[in-house]
Amino acid sequence: MQIINYPTRDTWANILTRPVFDSLTLFETVGHVLEDVRTKGDEAVRTYTRKFDGVELASFEVTKAETEAAEKLVSPLLKQAIEMAKRNIWKFHSEQQLELKEIQTSPGVYCWQKAIAIEKVGLYIPGGTAPLFSTVLMLAIPAQIAECKEIILCSPPDKEGKIHPAILYAAKVAGVHRVFKIGGTQAIAAMAYGTESVPKVYKIFGPGNQYVTAAKQLVSLKGVAIDMPAGPSEVEVLADETANPAFVASDLLSQAEHGIDSQSILITTNKELIEKVQAEIDLQLELLPRKNFAKKALKNSKIILVRTMEEAVAMTNEYAPEHLIIATRYYKGVAENIVNAGSVFLGNYTPESAGDYASGTNHTLPTNGHAKAYSGVNLDSFLRKVTFQEITKEGLTNLSNAIILMAENEELQAHSNAVKIRLFK
Repeated sequence: MQIINYPTRDTWANILTRPVFDSLTLFETVGHVLEDVRTKGDEAVRTYTRKFDGVELASFEVTKAETEAAEKLVSPLLKQAIEMAKRNIWKFHSEQQLELKEIQTSPGVYCWQKAIAIEKVGLYIPGGTAPLFSTVLMLAIPAQIAECKEIILCSPPDKEGKIHPAILYAAKVAGVHRVFKIGGTQAIAAMAYGTESVPKVYKIFGPGNQYVTAAKQLVSLKGVAIDMPAGPSEVEVLADETANPAFVASDLLSQAEHGIDSQSILITTNKELIEKVQAEIDLQLELLPRKNFAKKALKNSKIILVRTMEEAVAMTNEYAPEHLIIATRYYKGVAENIVNAGSVFLGNYTPESAGDYASGTNHTLPTNGHAKAYSGVNLDSFLRKVTFQEITKEGLTNLSNAIILMAENEELQAHSNAVKIRLFK
């Protein structure tokens, strides 16, 4: 990890950059795949599955028999862990249901909102080097609570044309309706445009690499919504002298092991902590099965020494991390000043991995600084708020002068007439 001591404010933007691919080449490649799937459907999906996943599939949809066979391969202990996570995720997200009241804004004018589920949603679950079955729970459970009518899931197949058993088990537990063995850009395209096998959805959820993120952004320009631009994973640890170096190192490595384009940042006010954390990283890294991924990700990662906690907070808000761990003496006070972060973990005993799996919060979060404008996935992500209003004749009379005056000053006479015709004829 690169160590940066006492950077001046004018250098922050450069220091806090994320690792990215050449975006021009990226969007050209992704755009070609999207157009192929849009025009050729299953044929194109089959071609790209053969090219990128190395397997020829006669059918994309996972059968009931495949799900049942996969369930037998999941250990009882893992099933129990998945069930515990489901309960906590369900509890946290179900409590997000809000009562929407009818409001009388003025005499005779009644306005209200109704929360309605998005009817068709598509969930993308990365496979590749790490089968993220936990993401199935994070996306499908709030979709089920919202009562989405059609919940489909795409995940890349392995060389044998199968999806990881835990992904299929989690999909069953979380209430997914249909599962397809499709990965990467072609999966996003299939859900966005629909094919002979895959139904078109109204909104696509789920993290992925930079190709998947680019695909989601491109299809969102043409008729399908997305949850957020969720790309490679990242974590920031904000620490002072009270932080445990071993804990800090473990948190930095937990993100680094995701993939080579992940990023871990430590911002600290304590110089002595840096050396201790580095020593712990060296010790823990060698024990990781995915140490080669982590080593490459650490090259993108930084340790930044600042003079004051105020400066650390300001730099954190500038970085807007996906995950933020606050390991300081007065962590709740520090947290009060955080305005840009996807999910915040407080104190020495709240690891980011708890939120990844079982505490109940959602781990599908905005990356690459998008936490400045986006929320993580929550129950509202699967709902639309439709507004209604009912106005009595008395109510319209009370509003009429304002409506007519404003409409005519905008030179929209038909708007004015729509009121006049009701009151004066």
